[in-house]
Amino acid sequence: MSATRVTLLPRPIDPSVDHEIQAIVSGEVVAETCNTDLAAAPWTFDSRPGYGPGSSMGDVIPAGAPRQGQLPAEYREADEADLAARIVAAKRTLGERVVVLGHFYQREEVVTHADYVGDSFQLANAALEHPDAEAIVFCGVHFMAETADLLSRPEQAVILPNLAAGCSMADMADIDQVEECWEQLADVYGDMDTPDAEGLLPVIPVTYMNSSAAIKGFVGRHGGIVCTSSNARTVLEWAFARGRRVLFFPDQHLGRNTAKAMGVPLERMPMWNPRKPLGGATEAQLEDARVILWHGFCSVHRRFTVGQITQARADHPDVRVIVHPECPMEVVDAADEAGSTDYIRKAIAAATEPTTFAIGTEINLVQRLAAQFPQHEIFCLDPVVCPCSTMYRIHPGYLAWVLEGLVAGEVRNRITVPADVADPARAALERMLAAKP
Repeated sequence: MSATRVTLLPRPIDPSVDHEIQAIVSGEVVAETCNTDLAAAPWTFDSRPGYGPGSSMGDVIPAGAPRQGQLPAEYREADEADLAARIVAAKRTLGERVVVLGHFYQREEVVTHADYVGDSFQLANAALEHPDAEAIVFCGVHFMAETADLLSRPEQAVILPNLAAGCSMADMADIDQVEECWEQLADVYGDMDTPDAEGLLPVIPVTYMNSSAAIKGFVGRHGGIVCTSSNARTVLEWAFARGRRVLFFPDQHLGRNTAKAMGVPLERMPMWNPRKPLGGATEAQLEDARVILWHGFCSVHRRFTVGQITQARADHPDVRVIVHPECPMEVVDAADEAGSTDYIRKAIAAATEPTTFAIGTEINLVQRLAAQFPQHEIFCLDPVVCPCSTMYRIHPGYLAWVLEGLVAGEVRNRITVPADVADPARAALERMLAAKP
């Protein structure tokens, strides 16, 4: 009797990081999470200071950071299935009056209800495709909702389901610190608004999309521009064509990795620490600078290490390592590739042969990609399950609450940017849109 060939289908993978954390904390799964408090509902932490459990739990939160009021008991006590049914029913009732946007890093239980899933800029653009929607529910963090408000029509309401969903990296560059930095740089460089004989300004400010509307407004007022992780090189080329040097904030790693790839020597990229005079640099260093890097970082991407890459290569000799450019320079240099969240997603989608991928970015995206592409082995470089603290503050309970509020005619958690900030911030965004590779 001849043997029968059996084709084994790829095993199904649960894309839910929340389910995995619950299993770890209950002992059903032998694995590690950075904080067992992640198994609790996010409203448990709404009244506490700080960003909450997860990657940013050690970061210092500004005193004036938004806080979320208590979620009504009916949402706190509902189970996953009940909340999902309420969200579906509310969306059905609202129809085209609402569009729900979900960031790549959101928990699966939220993303499943999103009309669009993408990075912050992709989602802001998605909102533009629905000019007739009365409300845009942005399942992401505060600066993303601000950006959507900048780009949407004035009568459209942009809603952030949980006001406590901020961004620790964005908070590392506040407007007062940046204004003070600009004044100190003027003491070194002289008139910041007058070009030299070659038509170049002393400094062009460049802010990452992951910054407050106030910072984007500052950049817009001073002839600067916004960038994303996918177009940072194009934006730096734009800035170098207009200025002697660039002030890049708030993420030092994206700035350093991008400029280094463009040939800027590390010694011409001094760090600006806002808690030190002249940022901790000397006047000579600032005079010679090509890129001045703000002392900020993403706590998710700072967790990745060269040691993790070394271990991944030892365990999987044919592994393909892709990391986000917000990772430290040593990690980017040790990886096979570095790119934005959209780059990572497209790289995996384009792989035609079964491949082992080690990914250095937020665990919710990695887990979702592993479930979406079971023909590959996809795992997070960091073996410890540690999601973005603030992205994790968005929960189906909050999404159901804001959607049912809209059904009842009530706009909850609306995010608005004042006109005096919005106009220059919009100018900085428009410069980015006009800067083509």
